[in-house]
Amino acid sequence: MLVLNETHNPELKSWVASANGTSTEFPIQNLPFAIFRRKGHDEAFRAGVAIGEHIVDLRAAHKAGVFPMELTPILKTLYKPRLNKFMALGKESWSALRLALSRVLREDSDKIVQLETCLIPQAQAEYKLPARIGDYTDFYTSIHHATNVGKLFRPDNPLLPNYQWVPIGYHGRSSSIKVSGHEFHRPVGQLKAPDADHPTLAPCKRLDYELEVGIYIGTENDLGESISIEKAEDHVFGLCLFNDWSARDIQAWEYQPLGPFLSKSFASTVSPWIVTMEALAPYRQQWSRPADHPQPLDYLDSQELRDRGAVNMHLEIYIQTKKMRKDGDAAERIAISNFNQSYWSISQMVTHHSVNGCNLKAGDLFGSGTMSGPSEDSVGALLEATEGGKKPITLKNGETRTFLEDGDTVILKGHCQSDSAPKIGFGEASATVLASKY
Repeated sequence: MLVLNETHNPELKSWVASANGTSTEFPIQNLPFAIFRRKGHDEAFRAGVAIGEHIVDLRAAHKAGVFPMELTPILKTLYKPRLNKFMALGKESWSALRLALSRVLREDSDKIVQLETCLIPQAQAEYKLPARIGDYTDFYTSIHHATNVGKLFRPDNPLLPNYQWVPIGYHGRSSSIKVSGHEFHRPVGQLKAPDADHPTLAPCKRLDYELEVGIYIGTENDLGESISIEKAEDHVFGLCLFNDWSARDIQAWEYQPLGPFLSKSFASTVSPWIVTMEALAPYRQQWSRPADHPQPLDYLDSQELRDRGAVNMHLEIYIQTKKMRKDGDAAERIAISNFNQSYWSISQMVTHHSVNGCNLKAGDLFGSGTMSGPSEDSVGALLEATEGGKKPITLKNGETRTFLEDGDTVILKGHCQSDSAPKIGFGEASATVLASKY
């Protein structure tokens, strides 16, 4: 697991003035990666790093000669319109570039003249998926979410027997994962009312969001090679925000016995920025399992996990309805949560995913599963917030929701902060629901 170094120094300031304010998500201590280009320009997408309100165009910065020559092989992997080759290099290369970026962006840098021409305002940028996502696995790591959903169907026994022993996951559809800012049509599938004799094909009526954390794999393992808990995070490049939309009524009919299918494959949304695991080092916390719960099997446990296995990542859900946009009302926050409440950790997900010899590839994405907390205002899905649609939530403008309606925009936000480190953010993961094409 990564330790603190000079790039985490909370006293560091940048010559990019917008990176020094207390409200910025992208101070010099963050330096997340994305794939971008300027809006309205027919130019190639390329890799960039956020600093304040700007993006460092890494290819342009390399050609401007601001980086040490020994980083050339690393930087050339970033000429591609995807980050996969860079992600596959491993933590030593990621760390070397982070250190170089930190030094040239500091207020005492001697590279300001060369580098300031390589800055693009974020307001003038558009983004695409930062990596080619070959495979996507959705986990189920929040015991609060699992318990809340279980109570709707099994009030006397909400948790299935395996939940506290094994990280539950399923293989999802990667082709329908899109970057923040997209729109998607309400999905169509088979629906069956409890009192109906047969199903019908119709648009989903119980569309829901899911507040999740996305976990990008970097370093690969060979087929047949398992990854130990001690080495698991060496294979993780970084985290993002992730909304794994769900069609609850389609899912209720189709999921037995094999699990979600059309109810999950129609759309998922990621934030454009990947915050590296090294940037997250100051926000690591102890991971623990309640003493009266089953403790993890040996392959899923370690002292390092217990000491620093959790991430103090604050999460928020906002909604802006069609009426709110028309009236000029800002999006309304409807829930807060924290990734540190995850029952299963990042390293446990990686280790369990590979224990059978499954080979993980650079750019693979894990979803944490819906991140819910213990309180009513910390649930990560409308299914929980409305108790399965029985208790609508009321927005400040008087509108109510049991599930999402056409025109609703859902926005996920997240940040890390501590007493000894500045706030670093993840940008936004937002998307808007359009009417069904059916």
